[in-house]
Amino acid sequence: MADLQSQIAANLADVQGRIAEAAARSGRRPDEVRLVAVTKYVEPETIRPLVAAGCRLLGENRPQHLWHKAEALADLPVTWHLIGHLQRNKVRRTVPLVAMIESADSPRLVAAVDEAAAEPDRRVPLLLEVNVSGEEAKHGFEPDAVGPLLDELPGYRHVEVRGLMCMARWGGGPDAARRDFAALRELREQLRADCPEGVALDELSMGMSGDFEAAIEEGATLVRIGSALYHGVL
Repeated sequence: MADLQSQIAANLADVQGRIAEAAARSGRRPDEVRLVAVTKYVEPETIRPLVAAGCRLLGENRPQHLWHKAEALADLPVTWHLIGHLQRNKVRRTVPLVAMIESADSPRLVAAVDEAAAEPDRRVPLLLEVNVSGEEAKHGFEPDAVGPLLDELPGYRHVEVRGLMCMARWGGGPDAARRDFAALRELREQLRADCPEGVALDELSMGMSGDFEAAIEEGATLVRIGSALYHGVL
């Protein structure tokens, strides 16, 4: 366990250093970017050393795995984000466990989360997932569909849109990833000009282990990093 702990702590320190350097290059402070440690494919016994090293914001792709890991790590001071596709039949069990859903990808899902959050009378923070690359295999709103949805949001009492999320195109390389990140930032700025009251678009969740530095340079406030944290461990 000591070796596991030291390796993960070293990996975390390296990632945090790279985040700070990328933030500095874009004229921002490191604390303007939050690290979401992705737990996909990682068992609870590997997550515990990461939390012990100081990383307490965790992101899980699959709702069923989030349910299991949230229960297994209930004794730890962690916060969970759901960062993967959420089916509507899994909303009610997921909503009580998460501080944010980063992957709201359809009007029907937004409505389902609003309904599920009504009984505990809470407001669930959401990011709207945008398919900026236009790839058919990806979930998410088409860019021109986001504005009309924002206009409908004042009718929902139990969701709170905080920003946008995207994934860079598969296999496009760093230049293509940067273009996708820039496109999300530009969309956010366009939407901000006519944003309904009560809707904030402060957050941009973009960038993973292979491209998070470019994402930060293009304005990311949340980066979803998995494999870089577990290098030499998995």
